[in-house]
Amino acid sequence: MRSSLKPIFIIINNYNNHNLHVLTTTLRRQAAAAPFSSSFLRSEAKSHFCVSQARFLSSLQSNTVMEVFKAACRQGSLARDSVAIRSDQQSYSYGQLVSSALKISALLSSNETSSHGSLHGARIGIVAKPSAEFVSGVLGTWFSGGVAVPLALSYPESELLHVMNDSDVSVLLSTEDYRETMQNVAAKSSARFSLIPHVAGVSSETSVHDESQIADIGNSNKIDDEDPALVVYTSGTTGKPKGVVHTHKSIAAQVQTLAEAWEYTSADQFLHSLPLHHVHGLFNALLAPLYAGATVEFMPKFSVRGIWQRWRDCYPVDGSKTADAITVFTGVPTMYTRLIQGYEAMIQSLKLLPPLLQDSCALWFVMWLLCTPLPVMQEWETITGHRLLERYGMTEFVMSIANPLRGFWMNVWNELMGDVTVKRRESKIIYDLFT
Repeated sequence: MRSSLKPIFIIINNYNNHNLHVLTTTLRRQAAAAPFSSSFLRSEAKSHFCVSQARFLSSLQSNTVMEVFKAACRQGSLARDSVAIRSDQQSYSYGQLVSSALKISALLSSNETSSHGSLHGARIGIVAKPSAEFVSGVLGTWFSGGVAVPLALSYPESELLHVMNDSDVSVLLSTEDYRETMQNVAAKSSARFSLIPHVAGVSSETSVHDESQIADIGNSNKIDDEDPALVVYTSGTTGKPKGVVHTHKSIAAQVQTLAEAWEYTSADQFLHSLPLHHVHGLFNALLAPLYAGATVEFMPKFSVRGIWQRWRDCYPVDGSKTADAITVFTGVPTMYTRLIQGYEAMIQSLKLLPPLLQDSCALWFVMWLLCTPLPVMQEWETITGHRLLERYGMTEFVMSIANPLRGFWMNVWNELMGDVTVKRRESKIIYDLFT
């Protein structure tokens, strides 16, 4: 008899058979290898592994992430001028990101960087700290029909060259901060180097390109939903990093599902301190919020003191709440462990968190490759009044397993009984995962 407890759900979108095979194989191995890994799929009765079918575009408000930015600029000044990114004490609107991305697209499509005036399907390496320039670089690549390849700032030269050569990067985009290093790297590969233009902040006198230019984004390059859009490399735990290709369609399906599952809205303010060359920081904490029209505030380097101070600044001593108060933070277990340690080291007066912070609707996410220790979960809830919402993902399929936003929560590594549900209505049983 199956348990009546509400189970953890799986989020799977329109990925190809290879990615589904990777997921099912991974879950099988985890279930066999570790007592906490995927044990929620075990049951005294049969447990089934369900995935959603690829019937998403009919329900998508926009076919690609590009369409979200185009729509924001067509919907008038309110949407266009909404703040998309905060970084280095500057704010950047959706319109300014599109304007910058159009410049990058024109640069990439010029004869100086493209032998035929088109980069359709060409891989474009992007090296930039978390910033408006990084976002514009990705968008500009997509606008030109190219495939974005985010590269880690921490990569040594040998690893950069491996990824660039493996993915056949033809153009390397970077910022002034990394010009000399990236020029040298590009010279050792077959890639051409180009600077990402500086993105002007909200306070600057800027203007978005006219609507006809916005409407033509992607048309000249005949961008299709099934075209590759992104190559994300694995961490290289079991060997050299391997590239995983995501299409415009799969990106759109994934970010919409995440935005719906976690109920992201345009009123949300995300605090982002994750690397952008992995799917957690790229999909969960950047593309999905932008898809929802939210604001993402970059803190390029994780700082225990900086994060606690930012949260405190949201709720002044007079009991009010600032307009830019953080509503969502997502991290990995180690980050929360360090935040707890930092809290415990504070003087007693600083430990008294503003009541509004504890009573706020902030969401705290933790994404893991290893289980989050239960004491960390419990201590965090004691300190903040908020429970960490766990989830699991991989480079191959981004986000897959998570507790529901509302309802019964379970520790992912505990032995559970019951069905495994999916986020989408239309699903099918691929095969029995356990018998």
